[in-house]
Amino acid sequence: MLDIEGQAGAQVLSWSYSAISWDGSGGARGLRGIGFAKDQVFIAAHDELMVFSPEFELVAKHRSPYLGGAQGLTVFENRVYVISSAFDAVLAFDLELGQFVWGLQLSNDDAGVRATPFDPLGTLGPSPRNRLQLQSVCANAKGLFLSGPATLGLLHFDGKRIAQLVSLPEGARDARPWRDGVLFNDTSADAVRFLTPEHNRVFALLPYPEKDLEPADSADPAQGRAGFARGLCVIDNERFVSGSSPLTVTLHNIETMQTVQRFNLDMDVRHCVHSLALWPYAK
Repeated sequence: MLDIEGQAGAQVLSWSYSAISWDGSGGARGLRGIGFAKDQVFIAAHDELMVFSPEFELVAKHRSPYLGGAQGLTVFENRVYVISSAFDAVLAFDLELGQFVWGLQLSNDDAGVRATPFDPLGTLGPSPRNRLQLQSVCANAKGLFLSGPATLGLLHFDGKRIAQLVSLPEGARDARPWRDGVLFNDTSADAVRFLTPEHNRVFALLPYPEKDLEPADSADPAQGRAGFARGLCVIDNERFVSGSSPLTVTLHNIETMQTVQRFNLDMDVRHCVHSLALWPYAK
């Protein structure tokens, strides 16, 4: 948890247990998405949706046979939407019923982008494939917005059809509609970008001196690299924060086009931000 105004950070939950595989990237390597609703903290953790109290006491775990490689999540109108990257899908968890109630698998081939609904608790759901590398989801009154490193664009599902709203570079992460454009991490370029029909605004991530990075043999990209851009959170209509490795959160202002502050919590390049969200509860 990071207090930007007070410039203080603290680890509120430790996630280190023997079942986590630390070989390569992705997979069952810890916590990815976070969101809040009704005095509950929802966290995506590979093949389950975990529920914590605001004090980070574990309340419940929810699973679906079609939840794997869980990534980003968002909360909107009594539902938690979580990415299941292993199935190229997004699942909806109903807060009142306390279970997964809806699933949508995406595909993109010669026939174009398609979306197929399925029962997330049934036996006739999709097979795993992970071709689109879905990574983020946002929801509002206009529908769902989804993206990932291999979607090459921001996808929009309006409840009936799915379409690509805008093209994005390969490797783009955390894309979401904001103001009159799209905000996303241009991970391959070590930058954050705000793209509109008229402007391409770029915030470059400042590098750290190699001598300050840990561990000393941090050149293995499978274990992580410095400057890897991941995690975005809008604060208001002017400011947003982005995440990167090693464990860094950076505050930007779109009106002044300035990177305002940078907060580093750890210099180990294997420790990367994956999801950012505004804390809605009292401190």
